[in-house]
Amino acid sequence: MKLATLRIGENSTTAALAVGTDGYLLLSAPNVGDLLARPDWKAFVTAAAAAGDSAVVPAGAATLAALLPTAGKVICCGLNYADHILEMGRELPDYPTLFAKYADTLVGAGDSIEVHGSESVDWEAELAVVVGATLTRASDDEAAAAIAGYAVSNDVSMRDWQNRTLQWFQGKAFDATTPLGPVLVTADEFPAGHGFEVRGWVNGELVQHGNTGTLVFGPARLLSYISQFTTLRAGDVVLTGTPGGVGMGRKPPRFLNDGDILSTEIDGIGRLENQIRIHQGAGTGH
Repeated sequence: MKLATLRIGENSTTAALAVGTDGYLLLSAPNVGDLLARPDWKAFVTAAAAAGDSAVVPAGAATLAALLPTAGKVICCGLNYADHILEMGRELPDYPTLFAKYADTLVGAGDSIEVHGSESVDWEAELAVVVGATLTRASDDEAAAAIAGYAVSNDVSMRDWQNRTLQWFQGKAFDATTPLGPVLVTADEFPAGHGFEVRGWVNGELVQHGNTGTLVFGPARLLSYISQFTTLRAGDVVLTGTPGGVGMGRKPPRFLNDGDILSTEIDGIGRLENQIRIHQGAGTGH
């Protein structure tokens, strides 16, 4: 099944079930994260679909919000594809490189990405893994069983801020710069596990292409590892890293410009289309 968070009005959202290509069946939960917090969420959605007594929003009229607008944890893995690690001049790691974002960073599949005060805005197409059950010091098998599903994301990065210090946080956590969606496709849709083709475009030019089968740390390994030091709960999300082709790794480096269209797609899950709006003249934090 495919779940989405729809934007209803100016200040509210609601969870919904994608009904084929025709539209979205509204569900009685504020967003997908809150829906996943129900232990019986799969049965609840199945029953709602069978009853058919909720309103259906036509696909063309649906505005997709950030999939998990109130995620308790947004944890990201850097340098997880072998090709990206090599292009950044590093060796393959023994442990995942992790950093965190806040839910404030998340935006919808078609939202503009508004960047204030950066001149080096870069792209990072990524597979996002959504947690569906509590994980504390979990094994890989337990972590795999707790994956609710997968989504598309782009870890848009402000490299000038990121490179100010050895810690990446300040270049990764700008408000409203990380698109997530368009839907969560439940894990049972992929019985063979992960092995997704991840692609990114800038203004229609393919700039990234990788397969998650080449991840150094796959989804279950990442969730298991993270759960050793912090509890993961339903509705949390883990971004699994980006393949080669980022702007900073090019010679010379290339960054996004105001008005560029950033597209991110994963086969079997969906596509994000976000326009970049870069606003200069903001404070630089000096």
